[in-house]
Amino acid sequence: MWTASNEQVLLQELAGNNRVAIETLYRQHYNMVQSFILSNSGSTDDAKDIFQEALIVLYERVKSGSFELNCLIKTYLFAVSRRLWLKRLQQLERQGVEIDQAESIADIPLDLELAMQRNAEFDLMEKAMIGLGEPCRSLLESYYIKKRSMTEIALDFGYTNADNAKNQKYKCLMRLKKIFFEQYKNPDSDTRKQNVGDH
Repeated sequence: MWTASNEQVLLQELAGNNRVAIETLYRQHYNMVQSFILSNSGSTDDAKDIFQEALIVLYERVKSGSFELNCLIKTYLFAVSRRLWLKRLQQLERQGVEIDQAESIADIPLDLELAMQRNAEFDLMEKAMIGLGEPCRSLLESYYIKKRSMTEIALDFGYTNADNAKNQKYKCLMRLKKIFFEQYKNPDSDTRKQNVGDH
């Protein structure tokens, strides 16, 4: 089964016109595009056409040999599909077809470059969390991901009360921001060096 960790392999298989790879892309990403198009004045047939066109765009780019995908396949296919559908809606409007939602779809702020930038920022944040070290990493994960209260965190981490846990969370957050922005300015920096002596 294909996972996000081997998307590059999936792209290589796509370039080789591997039927399993194509079926996998349909299975994983078609419903996303269909939902978008159905909610923006389109039909199931429109969704099939647009998704197939987006796949062809991806296939031709990968086949060229010089294409580097800097975001998830899902992000790329959705961005291409959105642009193709918007273009088709604009063509229909010029032909006099009434499209109720053409203006609202044009306002959706999903640009491929922006999506790629967001993916890169998520990667940097993940690296910053790794570089943050313990107990900060676990403390922030407990609060932001596991949604635990300050009282629970105080008990889990041995702080005397919720206020002390809150102060530590603030310090950890400031440290995380510092690591993140240093990486943002210098993506090749090694965050592990910044963690020495942090407790």
